[in-house]
Amino acid sequence: MKTPEILTPLPGPRAQQLIKLDATFVSPSYTRAYPLVAEKGDGLWIQDVDGNRFLDFTAGIAVNATGHCHPQVVRAIKEQADKLLHMSGTDFYYTPQIVLAQKLASLASGPDAQRVYFGNSGAEAVEAAFKLARWHTKRELNIAFFGAFHGRTMGALSLTASKTVQKRHYNPLVPGITHIPYAYCYRCAYNLTYPQCDLFCVHWVEDTLFRTTVPPEEVAAIFVEPIQGEGGYIVPPPGFHKEFQAIARKYGILYVADEVQSGMGRTGRMFAMEHFGVAPDLMALAKGIASGLPLGAMMAPAQIMDWEAGSHASTFGGNPLACQAALATIELLENELMANASVMGERLLSGLRVLQTRFECIGDVRGIGLMVGAELVKDRHTKAPAADWRGRVIQRSFEKGLLILGCGQNSIRFCPALTVNADEIDLCLSIFEETLKAVAG
Repeated sequence: MKTPEILTPLPGPRAQQLIKLDATFVSPSYTRAYPLVAEKGDGLWIQDVDGNRFLDFTAGIAVNATGHCHPQVVRAIKEQADKLLHMSGTDFYYTPQIVLAQKLASLASGPDAQRVYFGNSGAEAVEAAFKLARWHTKRELNIAFFGAFHGRTMGALSLTASKTVQKRHYNPLVPGITHIPYAYCYRCAYNLTYPQCDLFCVHWVEDTLFRTTVPPEEVAAIFVEPIQGEGGYIVPPPGFHKEFQAIARKYGILYVADEVQSGMGRTGRMFAMEHFGVAPDLMALAKGIASGLPLGAMMAPAQIMDWEAGSHASTFGGNPLACQAALATIELLENELMANASVMGERLLSGLRVLQTRFECIGDVRGIGLMVGAELVKDRHTKAPAADWRGRVIQRSFEKGLLILGCGQNSIRFCPALTVNADEIDLCLSIFEETLKAVAG
């Protein structure tokens, strides 16, 4: 069994050189959690430019669904590269894009035939949904949620409500967007993950927001993450999405699922909304769809995706290489990896809950499949956020050879490749426990 191997001080000498060049020539707007300079990857493992080996529980921020450089995906890319690199599906036809669209359409739940728009990223998929919602409904207002992350392009950024730094100096953004709390009860001031809460907040939208502030007949869409990602890996209660969709349909509002992080098998099902029994009107996909190649997709029933030729397009969207990588990825997901995500996700959650009994600094532990979050708190009883500890835990884990990331105000996200095995889960938990001992005592 592989284990992390740290051969040099971190960052190593070669990494230091490259980080210095990066600081000179690369945009300073990027966020880097720690000084990792990746050289190559294999499954759950990353080797940096100095030969240090790390266990990767980030999967490139939930992108490498099939692990780093899965041979079946690499083979599909190489075979396609020998045939056709680019032809622009905006203006021409080619087989991989058509076949992938057909495959994605077959995966969607609901009785209506689906159509697929291809872009290059999650932000582009959300932008496409944003534009299509306006086109189809001829309405200008939209609703999104506090804590949401939908992307950094101007339309997606307008829907985003995660961190002020993402919006600073970019106003005015797209107008007509109202943000409301996600899975939060106004009546008792607790997240709805707590058992004493009900769905009061959902009906508050109809009873208060629509009555006093936002005319529902002017709302085009409600944009929502099935499980909130950057906001803290928040899992809403079972009835949350069904009730919201029922209200949306009552007023002719489209229910748009941003499955960019939660989709493509990460939760043990192809799309996270399946856990909640909801078939959204529009769906945005990206990240894990092509195992590391840039691809985004927006799906909607044919009667909703009714815009005319020329109303929206993308030169590189649905690139042949990315489409073949996606087809190989979906085959792996259907054959074994979604089932593995369910089993390994339960193992990870169980292990974290054991650690929760040992460490006062672990607050709520939550997740579905391999989309798992653990809050760090100063005190388990008051649940005071420990954001400063979170940063130290992430850094110390890196120094011990484990790659993890934060989300929300004080949570750690665990989103490994869906190929992860039991030994790798246990190794992650062991390193995380050592880190907690070192940081929080």
